Amino acid sequence: MSDAKPPSIGELFSRNKRDLLKYLTRRFGPEDASDLLQETFLRLLRRDQGEAVADHPAFLQQIAVNLARDFSRRRKFEATCLEFGDPPEDAPTPDAPPGARLEEEEAMRALREAVAALPPRCREAFVLYVGQRLTTVEIAARLGVSRNMAQKHVRLALQRCRAALDP
Repeated sequence: MSDAKPPSIGELFSRNKRDLLKYLTRRFGPEDASDLLQETFLRLLRRDQGEAVADHPAFLQQIAVNLARDFSRRRKFEATCLEFGDPPEDAPTPDAPPGARLEEEEAMRALREAVAALPPRCREAFVLYVGQRLTTVEIAARLGVSRNMAQKHVRLALQRCRAALDP
């Protein structure tokens, strides 16, 4: 058994953030990558401190790979959950003029892009709010965040969706 002192989280972050961020950015883009990088180090902090880690960079890489896998699964799941129900009564019908149908299609595309561009936790809160009709208290409990943070996530998502739909 070695008497070497394990590196601090700050040292690990300084040494490994660049490689992990590159990996996550290639997979998900810069906005999601920074959130996933933060989650990688949070998981390292939350792990059982009694566990000995022989190779910290490899351990961090494995956490990032697992997070990437989970994130991809969640995105696929969210894509199937984000159904906006029946079209509103004033939605263009198939026999509507092409201009009206085109406007509706562009609005839906803009909305989908706005939701896809949200940070992961914000998107997750929005899906729970819109898709499952949970309250912000229920969302906070599900995500393990404060009620205030859940409200901020939902508010941001709604603002970005409204902005995407405004001409």
